[in-house]
Amino acid sequence: MLASRRRRAARVPYAFLTPAIVLFAVFMVVPIGYTAYLSLRRVKVSGLGLGAAARVESWSGLANYRAVLADDAFRQSGLRVLIYGCLLVPAMLGLALLFALLLDSPRARATRFSRIAIFLPYAVPAVIASLMWGFMYLPSVGPGQYLLTAAGGHPVDLLNPSTVYFSVANIALWGGTGFNMIVLFTALRAVPAELYESARIDGATELQIAWRIKIPLLTPALIMTFVFSLIATVQVFSEPTTLRPLTNALSTNWTPLMKIYQDAFARNDIYSAAAASVVVALATLVLSFGFLRLVQRRAFGQEQ
Repeated sequence: MLASRRRRAARVPYAFLTPAIVLFAVFMVVPIGYTAYLSLRRVKVSGLGLGAAARVESWSGLANYRAVLADDAFRQSGLRVLIYGCLLVPAMLGLALLFALLLDSPRARATRFSRIAIFLPYAVPAVIASLMWGFMYLPSVGPGQYLLTAAGGHPVDLLNPSTVYFSVANIALWGGTGFNMIVLFTALRAVPAELYESARIDGATELQIAWRIKIPLLTPALIMTFVFSLIATVQVFSEPTTLRPLTNALSTNWTPLMKIYQDAFARNDIYSAAAASVVVALATLVLSFGFLRLVQRRAFGQEQ
């Protein structure tokens, strides 16, 4: 009786986990597996390609992956995302760290209002934010452009090929800084106040406390936010897609996900799109875990 009761008690956690496991399998594992399966297939067209019998799905092996890696448009989109990430990630994490340190300062006032104000842009959907900023970028309707013209200046085209990277990155910067600030600020609030008091008794200024105590203690949180930002950068899609009708500087293949979207829904080539999706996923995985592997000794005290 006792053994039977223990077995039932041991099964209770799995009963609670079952719904989450089923949902994860249905909406994550199965789609990923199906995408990997499609990436290894292709359609073979015979004759004029008319009718279902003329289009036969067959095994392609790694041919789709070779085609994706040899595609100049896909490589160029990856290079553009690299430039975009180099502009966005340092600025976003730098501002998030600055705001977190300012809000954690003992001299800070109205911190609750400030936290909400800084975080609020993150709650705005990316498409809505892109539309809002897109109209502000336009010389004919942007309030900043109007004020510049009224002051005797000339309108500035913020969506030309030389500035479009900054314009797209600004939208993500405006929306993502608040989230990262909350993560860093929460990590700061977990630090015992006695540590700061000891430093002040020893004569440390607030700037020295921030530089020598707070920032080193924030290293794990900074690493986490960097990884999150890296993943979001590789997957950028909504901002350039929404801005694309406003400028010719953004092509339909401006980012890897835009290229995948075009392949899947414009060219109706789901097999190449699936292979490109797997490549993007693997690149994200390699970059994320590679960075974690590189910094784990410093941040978490683990041997590499």
